[in-house]
Amino acid sequence: MEQHVLNRTQMEELFDTRQFAQLRQMLGQAEPADIADLFDRLPKGRYAALFRLIPKDNAAAAFSEMSPDLQEHLIASFSDAELRGVLEEMYLDDTVDLIEEMPANVVMRILRNAGKDREIINELLRYPKDSAGGMMTPEYVRLRQSMTVQQAFDAIRKEALDKETVYTCYVTDDNRMLEGVVDVKTLLLADPQTEIRTVMDTDVVYLHTLDDREEASQLFEKYSFLALPVVDNEQRLLGIVTFDDAMEVLQQEAEEDFAKMAAITPTEEPYLKTSVFTIWKARIPWLLILMISATFTSAIITSFEDALKIFPPLIGFIPMLMDAGGNSGSQSSVTVIRGISLGEISWRDLPRILWKELRVAILCGIALSVLTFGKILLVDRLLLGGSDITLMIDLVICLTLCLTVMSAKIIGCLLPLLAKKIGFDPAVMASPFITTLADAISLLLYFALAGLLLGI
Repeated sequence: MEQHVLNRTQMEELFDTRQFAQLRQMLGQAEPADIADLFDRLPKGRYAALFRLIPKDNAAAAFSEMSPDLQEHLIASFSDAELRGVLEEMYLDDTVDLIEEMPANVVMRILRNAGKDREIINELLRYPKDSAGGMMTPEYVRLRQSMTVQQAFDAIRKEALDKETVYTCYVTDDNRMLEGVVDVKTLLLADPQTEIRTVMDTDVVYLHTLDDREEASQLFEKYSFLALPVVDNEQRLLGIVTFDDAMEVLQQEAEEDFAKMAAITPTEEPYLKTSVFTIWKARIPWLLILMISATFTSAIITSFEDALKIFPPLIGFIPMLMDAGGNSGSQSSVTVIRGISLGEISWRDLPRILWKELRVAILCGIALSVLTFGKILLVDRLLLGGSDITLMIDLVICLTLCLTVMSAKIIGCLLPLLAKKIGFDPAVMASPFITTLADAISLLLYFALAGLLLGI
């Protein structure tokens, strides 16, 4: 299959030499995503002129793939007639997504030019953005039980041009009550005179309008569907969620989780298009919170300042113990957060998770402690000449290390589940907060064992 790759230099050269026919042909053969990517790398002054060269059947799809700031710039350059033409070719869920990204004055202009679809768009906008209703499209193929397969194909041919997908068709009654589902493969293999009621699947997996969009998207991964129907509380079919929209949601949720796990407020703008001030605003609140929380560890060290003067070697191992605790907690938290996001684990699995992590923690703690005990004797004491590092100090360090790893792993698996249980995002309880808490616990354990075994 021939692939038409857009070359920025070639496109600009054709535009400058006014070879518009060839340029139009190239834009007509290109993938919409490639066109959107090309526009992102072009000077703003050329957006409008180049967009008008894209054939109508490809222009709306390319427009839907563009970034919000690029879309806003193009809308400002459109006449009302041009805007209506683009909106007529766009799928309604893409139009809703567009409206949610635009400022109020642009939204009013879009709605004013939406024509007959304005009422449907307003209805879709009433659903929460993070719900299945907020990501569904009302453009789907609807069949009746009494239809024959031949009649179903006639209906599909008639409606296909305006529908987002025709590979999965839904069977409803006159009141749009969902009765079954049938795919085009089943219809192709059936006798043309067979009634739909005999080939449809009545065991339908569906979503409710207020279902969380992330949980809805996970159903696609579980069942490998191309689309899922969305119903209201009375089982009336209101729309469908398609596979591409579901995957986009999962990608967005993953990006948000990564940002939160790194103690950064999530943003929807690409990194290179995000201003320095915006990045600063996303990072500084978390850094301030973590800096304030780190004062607990400073207070602990300060309270044992006199004891550290008596046993100076204890000071040098504080960073190692704190790092070991933070890293151990992060391992557990990331594993648990991944399980939560994939729907593999929940609050009811807490006893099993704690038991498993406890055994892992014991094994990791013992292994690290034994290796550290030998390392301190051979490297720190003999090779580096640390004669003031006694066997008892070595024992304190290694026992602290073992207990720190164990406590950090338990905290790392417990906090994300607790956050999910009380309605917070588990990713917020990831590395930064767990690391800070593990640091404080490791210091308390360190000085408690030093006081017990060394008498300080």
